[in-house]
Amino acid sequence: MRIESIRLKNFKAFRDVHLTGVPQFLVVVGANGTGKSTLFDLFGFLRDSLKNNVRQALDARGRFAEVLSRGADPRHDSILIEIQFRMKITGVDRLVTYSLEIAQRENAPYVKRELLRYKRGQYGSPFHFLDFTEGKGKAITNEEDFHAPDSELKTEQQSVSPDTLAIKGLGQFERFKAANAFRALIESWHVSDFHIESARGRKEAAGDSEHLSNSGDNLPRVAQYLFENHPKTFDAILQAMKRRVPGISDVEPRLTEDGYLTLRFKDGTFQTPFLDRYVSDGTIKMFAYLVLLYDPGAHPLLCVEEPENQLYPTLMTELAEEFRDYARRGGQVLVSTHSPDFLNALRIEEVCWLVKKNGYTEIRKAVEDEQIKAYMADGDKLGHLWKQGFFTGADPSGATRG
Repeated sequence: MRIESIRLKNFKAFRDVHLTGVPQFLVVVGANGTGKSTLFDLFGFLRDSLKNNVRQALDARGRFAEVLSRGADPRHDSILIEIQFRMKITGVDRLVTYSLEIAQRENAPYVKRELLRYKRGQYGSPFHFLDFTEGKGKAITNEEDFHAPDSELKTEQQSVSPDTLAIKGLGQFERFKAANAFRALIESWHVSDFHIESARGRKEAAGDSEHLSNSGDNLPRVAQYLFENHPKTFDAILQAMKRRVPGISDVEPRLTEDGYLTLRFKDGTFQTPFLDRYVSDGTIKMFAYLVLLYDPGAHPLLCVEEPENQLYPTLMTELAEEFRDYARRGGQVLVSTHSPDFLNALRIEEVCWLVKKNGYTEIRKAVEDEQIKAYMADGDKLGHLWKQGFFTGADPSGATRG
């Protein structure tokens, strides 16, 4: 599955934006406070709403009034999130739209409307296969029967708590094809919140070991899993580490006698490996990114904020290519950056930037800017153009999280 467009209304700084033609690999830049973190938190918000409910997801972000755009009225205005994505249904590639509208009544947030729709055939309007209003609605159970007339579609009435997503319940059942697929998509998103110190040190052998967690705190366990179960993948990671980190000749995950996992890095100049607590932040972070990007079970959506932190500028070109390769293998990648070196490695269709205008955020695409297109055609690079101020409103001096 691949996200093609994102529409946001009254979601924090995004009063009314519509990002279309989302590429497989998208990089976002912008001055501080323009909403880069907010754009990425959209996916975390949906994941939290699915895992718990809308009220808890809003509470974790300061409650409804704080998430609602400033200037909007919490008594009358609602938050709208709409995502269009492509997925195969009964072997046919279809454009599916998921729409979620959240409002508040008597200080209690609720799902005002939730829709899941796509075209059954080549022509005609999209059909609503899931349609809920304030916790009550219907879903189609034989949506894969595309040759049947609309009158023969089987409708099942359902109800959920008003602050709970309908796809949370219905998505558990195989008979609701699109809801089941979209729920699985959200559950598989990886929104990175990597912390160096979480990834270091001894870790208990219990817990998830197949996929890197958002914070990276299970890095030794995942390394151990890949070492034992996917030796070719682990070797590919080692080869990439040797190319990117001078001096590193080997990485060994080791289980200690008291049941803890450690990572040992071997420098080519020393016979004895040294523990990860003595290794630079950049080495740990590069190893973690490679473990994430070489995951045999790639995430359908990967979001990473400012991957350049703690890494040498000379590594940016290769890191950008690693992200692009991941996207080629089928995992859509969204990255935010403040690194001109990272931008220099990108293509014009892979970059957009955020601009604050009248207090709200707009999204602009590099590929739609005639001046940037002309400079790129003459052989210039995006990072140089950004530093020179050609990304109007995207201040390159804003080098902290936006």
